[in-house]
Amino acid sequence: EKFDKIHREIPYILNIRPSGFYPGEYFYYAGGVPAIMEEIKEFLHLDVMTVTGKTLGENLEELKKNGYYERCYTELEKRNVKKEDIIKTTTNPIQKQGALAILKGNLAPEGAVIKHSAVPKEMQDAVLKARPFDSEEEAIKAVLTGVIQPGDAIIIRYEGPKGGPGMREMLNPTSAIMGMGLGSSVALITDGRFSGASTGPVIGHCSPEAVDGGPIALVEEGDIIAIDIDANTLNVKVSDEELAKRKENWKPRTPKVTTGYLARYASLVTSGNRGAVLEIKQ
Repeated sequence: EKFDKIHREIPYILNIRPSGFYPGEYFYYAGGVPAIMEEIKEFLHLDVMTVTGKTLGENLEELKKNGYYERCYTELEKRNVKKEDIIKTTTNPIQKQGALAILKGNLAPEGAVIKHSAVPKEMQDAVLKARPFDSEEEAIKAVLTGVIQPGDAIIIRYEGPKGGPGMREMLNPTSAIMGMGLGSSVALITDGRFSGASTGPVIGHCSPEAVDGGPIALVEEGDIIAIDIDANTLNVKVSDEELAKRKENWKPRTPKVTTGYLARYASLVTSGNRGAVLEIKQ
């Protein structure tokens, strides 16, 4: 809820891939993180102390005085690009809201995360057919062999904090989807996680995770999945009665790892919506 609130209040102003147009080095040439902070000053606590022994506000002023930005902009001028092409203003942002959104619904009662800034407009409000897989490897094989088609919603489960164990990053499946030309017609929903390099309609941190019997474990082939980013909802079009029936028939899976540190981790870790922190059971 806190992340959702922040992103609803802070505008999205950085035009850098994968969500934007320019490659990452252009962000450096536009002034980097200090330039972003300069632009969003109104949202920052400028009086906070930093490791330099000066406040954040003092650090930003010092950068302006020592010519930091002018040195950066020289590289942009060589490329015939303006700083405003890379870092927009808060009054003229790329989007009025930030890059992330938290979705909830009967598929993710405790929340799921989507980087909606990288989602094509036609997929912002989508109704898709569920294609569930119980591992990352199974899903990748289905994508690369042409099993997955436009209009599908790939469900990768049992890859959450407990199921992984360790909440594996779904970079390979997303890369496969993009490589097969499905980035604007197929969604990926998982109890695993993504990096900042993800693009397209990918939804992670789906909580509760499958290992805990979360609704993502109950999705069946052909179920209808509804994603509505404006409404912040993620639902499977199945009745509460049917989900309850499936839950009764659901059986916990044998853990992938049963010894050592990973087994201990899996026994103590919480769901993705709680940051996958460890919790000692009393």
